[in-house]
Amino acid sequence: MHEINFEIAEKVIIHFIRDSITKNNFKNGIIGVSGGLDSAVVLVLMQRALGNNHTLALILPYKTSSPESLRQAKLICNQLKVDAEVIDISPSVDAYFDRFPTDSLILIGNKCARERMSILYDFSVRKNALVVGTSNKSELLIGYSTLYGDSAAAFFPIGDIYKTQLFDFAAYLDIPEEIIQKKPSADLWKDQTDEGEIGISYRDLDEILYNLVDLRKKAEDIEKMGHKKEKIEKIKKMIMDSQYKRTMPPIVKFHNRTIGLDFRYLRDWNK
Repeated sequence: MHEINFEIAEKVIIHFIRDSITKNNFKNGIIGVSGGLDSAVVLVLMQRALGNNHTLALILPYKTSSPESLRQAKLICNQLKVDAEVIDISPSVDAYFDRFPTDSLILIGNKCARERMSILYDFSVRKNALVVGTSNKSELLIGYSTLYGDSAAAFFPIGDIYKTQLFDFAAYLDIPEEIIQKKPSADLWKDQTDEGEIGISYRDLDEILYNLVDLRKKAEDIEKMGHKKEKIEKIKKMIMDSQYKRTMPPIVKFHNRTIGLDFRYLRDWNK
């Protein structure tokens, strides 16, 4: 896989965050901090881009969330001296499922993800802060996100960095070792892990994704590298099935300039 110069990456992302915030007439950024690797990396970069006074963090546990995740979320916020607020989402989520009961862990996990983003956007208005996303390239490519949940952010600073690359990036950024070493988890339910839910290790996933997407290799060529055909086809299907998560909702064309088709100016087009 292509190696990233982390010194350059840090400078580029810091500029990207600062530019994305200011050109939209905001002064602050707000982020949901989970205690995991991705949000820790983005939080560090936000703090370096915007400073302590303009970097806001919300820690949003559910009743089944790991106590260790809560502790580690507080740890990284305290280390960076970032203003953080803990909001328990259990009452609002449980109120919904009291009315519409379910045993589905997926439904509960999706509701938690959307509740967290709903709170982040409420605080976005309260604090005049733009919501910063924490999804990485691996997650975005296979659709490992909740639509209008963790996928609903103004921009994604690490959206073009694969998960396996983030471990080294985190070490470069001096993120606590216990956060780097923990098993990646969306913390959707007790003992849930990303790799267990996806069914593929991040090492294999990223190698296959990199060759499929960045190098545009054919499946048969990747198979010759030692990867099983079934695994390659599974990943291809995940990419294809999640395309709708990576695009704005399609619009039927009636006029000369249709949003998303002909009218596609960047958000800073009038500067």
